[in-house]
This record gives sequence, structure tokens and C-alpha cells, in this order.
Amino acid sequence: MSPADPAPEPAAGGPAVRRPQLSVTLRNFAADDPGSWAPLVAVAEAADRAGADRVVVVDHVVFGESLDDYGRPEVGGTAGGRQPTGPDGHWLEPLTLLTYVAARTTRVRLATGILVAALRRPVVLAKTTATLDVLSGGRLDLGVGVGWQRAEYDAAGLEFGRRGSLLDESLELCRRLWTEPVVHLDGAGPLHQMPKPRQDGGVPVWVSGRSTNARVRDRVARFGAGWIPWGDDAADPTAGIARMRAALDAAGRSGDVLQVTTSLPEEPARVAELVAAGVTDFRFRGSLPGDPRAAEEAVADAVAFLAESAG
Repeated sequence: MSPADPAPEPAAGGPAVRRPQLSVTLRNFAADDPGSWAPLVAVAEAADRAGADRVVVVDHVVFGESLDDYGRPEVGGTAGGRQPTGPDGHWLEPLTLLTYVAARTTRVRLATGILVAALRRPVVLAKTTATLDVLSGGRLDLGVGVGWQRAEYDAAGLEFGRRGSLLDESLELCRRLWTEPVVHLDGAGPLHQMPKPRQDGGVPVWVSGRSTNARVRDRVARFGAGWIPWGDDAADPTAGIARMRAALDAAGRSGDVLQVTTSLPEEPARVAELVAAGVTDFRFRGSLPGDPRAAEEAVADAVAFLAESAG
């Protein structure tokens, strides 16, 4: 069992259940230049001290000017969604940031949620993530998705229409480079890449997408330690979890092992319902105080709230 997989606890009369985890979303972006990113790092350090399980950052490499596409489900956005900054917003590259955060923390897990992974060359992505996992002591979780913005794929010289296939190819090569001593590829090989990640089986991958999308279900079945619901599933993950678990069962992999994340609700009863449905990770997305001590107290309160609500 990897550090990403919270230890199952026995449930009377039923299957083992995991202790639900708390993730803290770090705002690694700003509409305008914040002048200093020190408060962001202070929040990560506060989350580490206060007992949060994970800190999560997001990704954009470059922006075009068609930001309304974020609200278009047919291109990968979410209905009614709105991009949080304009094209000149300031976005820190997530893997670089998590490397810095790793050096300033000791126990909290480090996650992308999501990384538009196909924008990075797969062999370099495998090397970068393995390095971060080694240096952090096996604390990396790689949340991935296809993204919604054509301009990023155009800028990288990639076909936007192939973004799903590109992501699958990237994940397959990463997994092989993380786990196989020697990798043989058509037109290249034998290939050696060391060091391997610290975690057994390589870096845990969390796949983002809709449960109604067959490609997403297949991607979760092939690569996913966890699932990041998107669109309607993010608004109400219960039905989506049932669909995703059924897809895993059909693929010969137990759906009960799937980790699933959603936003932390304010109502204790709703937390208990989501845990019963299969949610294993709750993301605290609220704004935290700039003062490190106050931020630590707020995270500690969220940790206690989740533990009490989940029973």
C-alpha cells in the first residue's frame, strides 16, 4: 500500500473503509501580480503542521484569448464555469512549485489537481515527477486531465483533437519508465531512467473527467489510483462514483479501491453521505487567512470538522 492510499479501517458488517482525507487547495494563481508568493508557501506550511493530508495546485502553461471555452463542456470545460483570471493572470508552474513546497514541509502530500500532462514531453514528465517523488520522500500525487484550452495545445505543437490519446500515451510511458528496469520503444531503446519513484508502482495518478465519458472511464481503469470528478459529477459525485466503480469492476479491477475527491461541504450530514457513497478525499477550497498562525488554526478546524462529520 502506497502512502497515497489511506489505510482501510474495518466497518462492522461491511467492507473496509478508508479514513477520509483532507486536501487544501493552494491558489497558485492570481489575477494580478501579488508581489510576493510567500503567503502561498505559508499556507502550505500551515497545512503541513495542522494535519492536512494533501496540498493541491492547478495548471496552465499559456493562455490564448478564448477563455469562454472554460464554460463549454463540449471542449472539456464545465457548464457555467468561468476561468478565474484573464489571459494575463499569473500562474505558477505546479511541479516547480511543489518541489519548492516539498523542501518547506515534512509530511503533507503534494498533488496536482490537475496537470495538463500531455503538454509535457512524456520522458521529461516521467523524469521530473520521479525526481520530485524521490526528493519529497514519496509524497507526490499526479492529478491529470486533458484541459479545455486549444491555445495551449497549439502553442505546444500538439493536436487539440488528439488530447485524450496524447494523455493516454503519456501516462503509459510514464508508468513504464517509473516501474520497468529497461523500456523498449519503437524507434528508440533500450531506455534506462533512474531513479524510480519512491512509491511502489510509481507515482499515484488521479484522473480527472466525467463518468459518462467512456474514454475517461477507461483511463481511470488503466491508470487511476484516484478519480477527480468534473462537470456534473463534481456537483454531485454520488451517481458518478457508482458508474465509475461499475466500469472498474467490468475491467476486472475492484471499484472499491478507487479514491475519489470532492469539495468539502459545510453540512456534517452531507459529509457523511459522501463518505458512504465512496468519497475518500475532501478538498478545502476556501480562502485562508494570510497570518500563518490563523491559517494553521483554520486548517486544524477543517481537519477536526471532517473527522467528526465522517464519524
